[in-house]
Amino acid sequence: MMSDISALAQRLDDAARTATGVPQLEETISVEEAYAVQAQSMQLRYDRGERRIGLKMGMTSRAKMAQMGLEDLIWGRLTDAMLVEDGGKINFNGFVHPRVEPEIAFLLGAPLGGSVTPMAARAALAGVAPALEIIDSRYHNFKFSLTDVIADNSSSSAFVTGPWADPSIDLANLGFILNIDGVARQIGSSAAILGNPIRSLVAAARLAAAAGEPLQAGDVVMAGGATAAEALAPGQHVCLEVQKLGRVEFHIQPKENVCLEK
Repeated sequence: MMSDISALAQRLDDAARTATGVPQLEETISVEEAYAVQAQSMQLRYDRGERRIGLKMGMTSRAKMAQMGLEDLIWGRLTDAMLVEDGGKINFNGFVHPRVEPEIAFLLGAPLGGSVTPMAARAALAGVAPALEIIDSRYHNFKFSLTDVIADNSSSSAFVTGPWADPSIDLANLGFILNIDGVARQIGSSAAILGNPIRSLVAAARLAAAAGEPLQAGDVVMAGGATAAEALAPGQHVCLEVQKLGRVEFHIQPKENVCLEK
């Protein structure tokens, strides 16, 4: 099976690297095998010089977990190449069918591993920030199974963090407004993230340690989407405002025509 995992990892890495959609995985794999595919796919990125700088959490809505029959969150890895500067630009050609989710990001000031309490998780923080995650399933039509999405790094593609704020701020019920081109497209609350985003950080510490990659000082953890994701288009300006935390934004460059040499 390991050779199959390597082949699947290469397929998904090629899809992400070339921004080319691929069919859903025909192979039937377990959740554990899906994470093995993700790990090998990300290792290909590390071999090209990317560096892991944190984790993203997924399925952080209780309703979504129940709908998918999940007993735990899913997660993916973040690299330095995925980080977009606040107010910066992303190239639409680098994605298959990108969408954006409003989130909260955590910055660790100390290692955080294994089973920890919310109090311990908060004590390890150096900052919290408004954040935007650009998700981009590499599968055709954004359709996938649970193991498909896990193998595909849980659809994580890029992320933007705003200014880091005091981690002692109460995160339980902060208002979110996601604007695209000045129009409010999603309005929500941090309470949609497991009732309190700090619970997502607790889960991240447990899952990362179980995978042999415990969270370290300097790591960033994306807590998960606070609203439904919004599809993106070339030329848009995306801005998130979070109560008490401020704002974060990015621009999308117009789609360019790509001419292939004969």
